[in-house]
Amino acid sequence: MDLFWIIFLIVLAVILIFASAFTVEQQTIAVIQRFGKFKKMSFSGLNFKVPLIDHIAGRINLRINQLDVKIETKTEDNVFIHMTVAVQYQVLPEKVYDAFYRLINPKEQISSYVFDIVRAQVPKLKLDNVFENKDEIANTINTELSHVMADFGYQIVKALVTDIEPDQQVKAAMNEINAAQRLRVAAQEKGEAEKVLMVKKAEAEAESKKLQGEGIANQRRAIINGLKESVDDFQKSIKGSTAQDVMNLVMVTQYFDTLKDIGASSKANAVFIPHSPGAVADMTSQIRNALLQADGAKE
Repeated sequence: MDLFWIIFLIVLAVILIFASAFTVEQQTIAVIQRFGKFKKMSFSGLNFKVPLIDHIAGRINLRINQLDVKIETKTEDNVFIHMTVAVQYQVLPEKVYDAFYRLINPKEQISSYVFDIVRAQVPKLKLDNVFENKDEIANTINTELSHVMADFGYQIVKALVTDIEPDQQVKAAMNEINAAQRLRVAAQEKGEAEKVLMVKKAEAEAESKKLQGEGIANQRRAIINGLKESVDDFQKSIKGSTAQDVMNLVMVTQYFDTLKDIGASSKANAVFIPHSPGAVADMTSQIRNALLQADGAKE
């Protein structure tokens, strides 16, 4: 019988030891209550409590948590948007008591304050300004939320506006406006490019015609000089020849040169009417008569 009680006491002692010992993880604080009243805080490592009297009321995580708050609101220009605000927060080690006992659900409390701040700020801004000033909105949330939650033992590390999404129809309209603006700029640039090309082309044509005219003038000058030298040489070589004889010879020579060039071309379709050597003399006579008539008219 004595052995039984000894074993019973040993087992009871072991149970009490295991019931009194507990561990707390790193960056965690355990809140210990005795008969429903706060007793102490236990930090990371091996801890002990009075069995059957003390119990662990809860554990507070000291690491940084993130809460994503999704909000629907409207802008000054009556566009409804969906915003996502990421709030990073943590419990202050020196205010664990307030964080544990003063708030039942801290996430709901933080979400309510974020809703209130965003719906007070965004309706003052137009849609474009909301995108441009999202950092200012986030800073406002951070400042006001930090001031409020500090009394409850929470530190707001950072507030970020991670997403701004307008209604699908509004997004489609914004994309169409952007596309139209880009097309207008592209059309203007294309018009300027075509204008430059036309100006350059006109300048090139003008320069080409100028050079072509100078070439034709030089060519005619050279022909005249050549004919003059030919007439002089012919008259010196053949005594008693006149300028008329020289012109007849030149006309015949050019006539046969023309026939040669036409015959050498496979695609020639020119027809001379009348086509005979005597026609050259007739043509010469006609040119001479025309020149004489012109001189007579001047007198």
